[in-house]
Amino acid sequence: MATATTKLLLGDLVSHAKNVPLRYVRPPSARPHLSAVEKSNAMIPVVDLQELSGSGRAMVVKAIGSACQSDGFFQVKNHGIPDDVIGAMLRVSKEFFRLPESERLKSYSDDPSRTTRLSTSFNVRTEEVCNWRDFLRFHCYPLKDYVHEWPSNPSVFREVVGDYCKHARQLALRLLEAISESLGLEKDYMEKALGKQAQHMAINYYPPCPQPELTYGLPSHKDPNAITLLLQDGVSGLQVFRNGKWVAVDPIRNALVINIGDQIQVLSNDRYKSVLHRAVVNDSSERISIPTFYCPSPDAVIAPAQALVDEQYPAVYRSFTYGEYYDAFWNRGLQRESCLDMFRATNDPI
Repeated sequence: MATATTKLLLGDLVSHAKNVPLRYVRPPSARPHLSAVEKSNAMIPVVDLQELSGSGRAMVVKAIGSACQSDGFFQVKNHGIPDDVIGAMLRVSKEFFRLPESERLKSYSDDPSRTTRLSTSFNVRTEEVCNWRDFLRFHCYPLKDYVHEWPSNPSVFREVVGDYCKHARQLALRLLEAISESLGLEKDYMEKALGKQAQHMAINYYPPCPQPELTYGLPSHKDPNAITLLLQDGVSGLQVFRNGKWVAVDPIRNALVINIGDQIQVLSNDRYKSVLHRAVVNDSSERISIPTFYCPSPDAVIAPAQALVDEQYPAVYRSFTYGEYYDAFWNRGLQRESCLDMFRATNDPI
């Protein structure tokens, strides 16, 4: 059992804290400057997926393509994941982080290679300043290969999370089809480019923070995977960098936030951009966010789609395996905002 002075998880360390511990305090130049954040949520596109499988598909595909090109971030409604599945996912996530410390720590590991692990911050082995976050991260595709590793407490955890995972994967594949079509590619192009595919999820827990202006839940970064589907509870915290300003993406009930990851940026040959985003914290409410990271399999070879490469638009990136990219991402951590520059066609291999 961890003692009071060796608490492994942030939620246990700061449950009654009145000040942010020094190892979480960012230098003044690297703080979130919360007063400068644009509060309007109207700037982030909202795409209604109701007609994605109907007669209005072309219009929805066009809207998705426009959002990918102009923002890299958008929210979706009428996405097909039932409200009761979403509600159960949020409930069981909160229940997990309210379990006794000894029960939660059964899943603890600071090894990023573990396929199911509870940890804190981002990568405690490499980072110098910690982030105001605990998280449970786990692989979930193929589901049968990983579900036995997941926590068995709460008792319904595996059933509820497994159900949500299956729905999230179906939605990710529908979105990848639409993204492929919006680029003028065959609709199965993105799915095939991801090889055997992989799906990871995280349940992020951000405790209330006594001095939120001093730290981050997660600092500015881009996602290394193909596409991310984010489920938020009712507490704001996600912010997107848009037109030189940070914009709050406030939750819309039962909607999901979609963002383009680095691999779609490569496959689209920079037509669509992976976008900087961050998580900030507050002094009054805990926050839960649940990202689904849809990824290539580690052995998938990623490169710009040949149909999007010509004399006017030469290949921006060299080919690489996703395993190579993912290792670079974790080794670099969040000290740099993206790994993409390491894989440009003009650079030497890392």
